[in-house]
Amino acid sequence: MLTGHESRRTLWVAAASLGLLTSDMQPEPVSAAVPMSLIYPLPSIVERIDLAHLFPTPQSLEVELGSGDSSFLVEYARQYAGHNFIGVERLLGRIRKLDRKGRRAGLTNLRGMRIESAYFLEYLLPPHSAVSLHVYFPDPWPKRKHRRNRLINERFPALAQQALAPGGTVYLRTDDQDYSEQMLAVFAAAPAFRPVETPPELSALLTDFEKDFHARGIKTLRAAYRIGDR
Repeated sequence: MLTGHESRRTLWVAAASLGLLTSDMQPEPVSAAVPMSLIYPLPSIVERIDLAHLFPTPQSLEVELGSGDSSFLVEYARQYAGHNFIGVERLLGRIRKLDRKGRRAGLTNLRGMRIESAYFLEYLLPPHSAVSLHVYFPDPWPKRKHRRNRLINERFPALAQQALAPGGTVYLRTDDQDYSEQMLAVFAAAPAFRPVETPPELSALLTDFEKDFHARGIKTLRAAYRIGDR
């Protein structure tokens, strides 16, 4: 059986082999100018990130888990320059889109990280550092035997509670009725959270998936949950 250290070392080696990080990757010094890349090269997957190395200005942090083609997050970061934003995405092509679109928009308050979302929350994001988590149209894994792979599962509220600052909020969207019901159920069973309304200005910002769904008459199923003050 692997020790904790050996297990994390195995994860580090696996991540390097997948191109998530390399031994010579080090964070660039933070500058007020738009960096050469908005993709943050994780120096380790066994130590929490230092947010001071990510952004030139310390300000409230919001995280999108599964940023997709980044259309939502880039526009959101552009409109809300007084917040910092991290987009977490597993697929390399998608995180490169965040980089291209964010740099084209001249954003200094946006960074992307290529890593699995639940792992990022549990092991990399500093506790109670985010004011909002956004999870929009995650993979619904529609086959019953695959539903254990869903991001929003019984463990997710605890991960969100660890990540969020007092009064922080989780915003959810999906087009899948079964997944929506699961989202509602897992948060209903989490006493630290209470349901709240999604602000209209946030609902008005659509992802590319969402625009396509609306064009085909598919409804967005939304939910939002706020953690109580400590």
